Amino acid sequence: MNTWVHIPENSDFTIYNLPFGIFSAEGSGKGAGVAIGEQIIDLNWLQENGFLDSLDLPPGVFKSDTLNDFIALGKPTWQGLRIRLTELLTKGNEELSICESAALVNQSEASMYLPVRVGDYTDFYSSEEHATNVGIMFRGKDNALMPNWKHIPVGYHGRASSIIVSGQTFHRPKGQLMPKDAEVPVFGATKLLDIELEMAFICGKSTDLGEAVSTADAEDHVFGMVLFNDWSARDIQKWEYVPLGPFLGKSFASSISPWIVTMDALEEYKVDAPNQAPEVLPYLKYEGKKAYDIELEVYLKPEIGEETKISASNHKYLYWTIVQQLAHQTINGCNLNVGDLYGSGTISGPTKDSYGSLLELTWRGENPITLSDGSERKFLQDFDTVTIRGFCEKNGKRIGFGEVTTQVLPAKS
Repeated sequence: MNTWVHIPENSDFTIYNLPFGIFSAEGSGKGAGVAIGEQIIDLNWLQENGFLDSLDLPPGVFKSDTLNDFIALGKPTWQGLRIRLTELLTKGNEELSICESAALVNQSEASMYLPVRVGDYTDFYSSEEHATNVGIMFRGKDNALMPNWKHIPVGYHGRASSIIVSGQTFHRPKGQLMPKDAEVPVFGATKLLDIELEMAFICGKSTDLGEAVSTADAEDHVFGMVLFNDWSARDIQKWEYVPLGPFLGKSFASSISPWIVTMDALEEYKVDAPNQAPEVLPYLKYEGKKAYDIELEVYLKPEIGEETKISASNHKYLYWTIVQQLAHQTINGCNLNVGDLYGSGTISGPTKDSYGSLLELTWRGENPITLSDGSERKFLQDFDTVTIRGFCEKNGKRIGFGEVTTQVLPAKS
């Protein structure tokens, strides 16, 4: 399928993708857009000028600082808009191409924002490789996985207010630390600041309190996916997590990519998930391909110097699938809201170069990684910049997520 829009080689934003985001350009307020090549389709302009009349959309639905109202219109509307955009962008269709300068905005001239208003955020712990690695470090090989891990998609309720979009910085967090061999904790900035290579999905359909979503119906409740870096302060977390789990060691920042890739765009890249044993309980069983073949890469750039690829993993390694995560989230009657965000947990693969955190890549700092400038890292230093990229490629088609890039600033005095 060809498009009249220029698409650079290896672009994430081909006509097969059409991800949604919130942007602004000079002289305009925030609004919804769709990425194509190096440009953004201004959805509000399209609606105001009659190009979307056949979809019967509410007036002004795209003239908003979030996608929540559009997403709430439901899956048939998402799919209808995607079909209409594909039609307008296909080579040979001159409806929109003659208005290119008015309808399209250069991505380089636009500012991007959080694409949705996140009311609630759940972070899962769905990678067997990651959970095993961390378990070996802290409990030994004989007790690496906790007894519940292969029976439930373990997760916790995170802090939605500190979710930030790619390009935003954050300050190194402070908290209580328990130095080795000390008898009492001390207060200070984390010394073990870490990345967590994750992806997250965006809830697209609300439910009532008391309603459970089955694995068979779960995909109807998912709008799309983003890249996700769920930063961790390992030393703060280690001291605080017993008995209730993560708190200050996680809630200071979580970064997401600005473009939401829809599940319709990802459909072609479904693959079989890892085999699950022992057998899961009936409400967690599912049929069909529920994992996604999404190549993931992590890059680390010091304040002065080039970036170095430090990890390459894949979403398909996750033991627990999206449909199981959502079924488990709701099995107790917990209600869903449009815009809720669900993190996968760190995505680690089977080899050392596919681990999704510095904790694993350096094995608790015992084996520092070397960057392209010759410097070493056990954990993150001030002014380091971390970038996560992700893409799918099959049968000559490519779609991608762009990137989520964040720089670490020194702790506030």
